[in-house]
Amino acid sequence: MDARAIIAELRRGESPSSEELAWFARGLADGAVSDAQAGAFAMGVCLRGLSEEGRVALTLAMRDSGDTMAWDLPGPVLDKHSTGGVGDCVSLVLAPALAACGAYVPMVSGRGLGHTGGTLDKLEAIPGYQTGLDETRFTQVVRECGVSIVSATADIAPADKRLYAIRDVTGTVESLDLITASILSKKLAAGLQGLVLDVKVGSGAFMKTLEDAEALAESLVSTANLAGCPTSAVISDMNQPLAPALGNALEVATCMEVLTGNTGGPVAELSVSLGGVLLANAGLAADVEAGVAQMVEALASGRAAEAFGGMVAAHGGPVKFVEEWRRFLPEASVIRAVKAPRTGYVGAIDGEALGLAVVGLGGGRQVESDVIDPAVGFSEVVRLGTRVEAGDTLLRLHAGREDKADAAEAAVLSAIALYDEKTDIPPLVHERNR
Repeated sequence: MDARAIIAELRRGESPSSEELAWFARGLADGAVSDAQAGAFAMGVCLRGLSEEGRVALTLAMRDSGDTMAWDLPGPVLDKHSTGGVGDCVSLVLAPALAACGAYVPMVSGRGLGHTGGTLDKLEAIPGYQTGLDETRFTQVVRECGVSIVSATADIAPADKRLYAIRDVTGTVESLDLITASILSKKLAAGLQGLVLDVKVGSGAFMKTLEDAEALAESLVSTANLAGCPTSAVISDMNQPLAPALGNALEVATCMEVLTGNTGGPVAELSVSLGGVLLANAGLAADVEAGVAQMVEALASGRAAEAFGGMVAAHGGPVKFVEEWRRFLPEASVIRAVKAPRTGYVGAIDGEALGLAVVGLGGGRQVESDVIDPAVGFSEVVRLGTRVEAGDTLLRLHAGREDKADAAEAAVLSAIALYDEKTDIPPLVHERNR
């Protein structure tokens, strides 16, 4: 086996064998494959693709590059994964709500990738929250709280951890094969008994068309089921930010509003929809509609918020975070309203451009070593179909410096299109339980 030979196969449009892909995954994990070779491999897969057999083999090889977990708990071990979007903070609502419904949720999450935010970066906006628990503590928190959201340890899918960081800085994020292997290698290593995938489609997603989103959903579902993990997918819309906020602390604030019963909206709607699918598939609800009703009750009763607060405290965060979350979240030094330049209807929002503007503010990484500013981003983001008058607020901009705020404001005005006539608004959920 030789990294250069495998890369050459990809360059020629040939799919490496299962044995070659397993060797390459081990090389990513143990350092036998260099960063340059890893980047070339990612680009080769991105441009040429893998066969179905190759995709499954890469996924399993990356899973088996480290430890895998097994659980002995009095309820099903369930999880969810989103393929990435802007303002997508569903995990912070869904995971504790599932725990409140009798599931156990060992959620191994990622950081920001490209223009999309990362669940771990959001949680680290909470003072003291530690995402890097060892396996013993992770297991303990899941058992005691019902939910724990962590980063992959060095021993969980280490091949993916290395390749994930390289994809973020080499323009190879969008590969269907690499997305599938990355998502599922971590999820399968966590020893799940059920998984739901939130596949995003639209301007703020990696998949811009419904056809591409369906292809990714099919790839993920078939690969996961072949690996023995019962899996369904929901295709949801990302033609506008899911939450009315983009940026780490601002998205946590949105989730706290939902968890404490002060707001509904798309974050709550999608959370209960995904949870309904999972609860039904796991036998905790008679059907999807009954599962949705259980999720709604978990939010309304405060039991989901209680589970979230327990998790935050167990991870080193404030004990009274749920009760006093506004006091704990950081605020930016520059906050300004971005005004509509003319009267019209909000007809299109370039979610990718908004996400990249948040990265430019310091809310994401342009290189691996960048330190994130958790306070920056956008809040009160206008929704598609809204009629605005000239001078009305399109969103509020949160920045650390005036010059960065100026650049972000220009990006916002380019990303939000105003039309003379109101256009059709796409549904939040395009397909459920695919």
